Amino acid sequence: MRLTDNHQVYSFTADAAGVRLDKYVGEKCPELSRTHAQKLIAEGYITVNSQVTKAGHKLNVGDRVDIVIPPAPPSPLTPEAIPLNILYEDDDLLVVDKPPGLTVHPAPGHPGHTLINAILSHFPHLADISDSLRPGVVHRLDKDTSGLMLVAKSSVAQINLSEQFKAHSVVKAYQVLVKGHLTPEDGIIEAPIGRDPSNRKRMAVVAKGREARTQYHVIRYLGSYTLLEVRTETGRTHQIRVHLSAIGYPVVGDATYGVESPHLPRQFMHACRLGFKLPSTGEYVEFTSELPSDLEQALKDIG
Repeated sequence: MRLTDNHQVYSFTADAAGVRLDKYVGEKCPELSRTHAQKLIAEGYITVNSQVTKAGHKLNVGDRVDIVIPPAPPSPLTPEAIPLNILYEDDDLLVVDKPPGLTVHPAPGHPGHTLINAILSHFPHLADISDSLRPGVVHRLDKDTSGLMLVAKSSVAQINLSEQFKAHSVVKAYQVLVKGHLTPEDGIIEAPIGRDPSNRKRMAVVAKGREARTQYHVIRYLGSYTLLEVRTETGRTHQIRVHLSAIGYPVVGDATYGVESPHLPRQFMHACRLGFKLPSTGEYVEFTSELPSDLEQALKDIG
């Protein structure tokens, strides 16, 4: 690698035939996601034998691949001094216990006061990795869902953790309160999820949706309510809320898919358990989080 006017420049000679250019670049420069590599190829920053080509171009033995990585544009994010509960930190990642009411990253309608703004006040260098609006983000929680979140501290760690999520090897468990007496006490919900054809702002179980699988276990019954531990094997938008509503047991406090509650101004969902492999060592680790006070109080009121 060499630096030229803040650009990182790499040159490689292909030693195998038939490999896609974008895949080859990802293997040689693991700090680049495949999407980022494809973008650089399309913009002419990556060439084969000094010629601009396509991401799907198949390499031949001896092809010279030149890669120019321009400096990242200035981040539009502003660090904000929002309190954070960091449960674990190493050189690769953070495990954060997110409070309810905090959006994960800026989006239309939420330009600031997000988890990412809070994290940048503690770790300003995160603004330089990957997506300029979602640095370090490998998964999300809804604004009103509390609990455990994983944030990468480098591009390499972000790619590693994202691959674990894609492989469905990350353990994600939630405590969820639903309306109704759910039986049997253990079950699996398998139903495809996609955009609701009648309301594009909502998700729904639809025939042409993406595969989605949710496991649940009854923790205990509270009158006409059921407290569950729920695990998601896939990571579809609003998956738990959509699946439980679809089988007739809506999430308490969920104004979109569930039932409103006099005991709670937000949905009763808490990410209580998170397990994954550390990128640097491959060691499996698991973290837990107790129910926050508002959910504990709701259980007392209902009980």
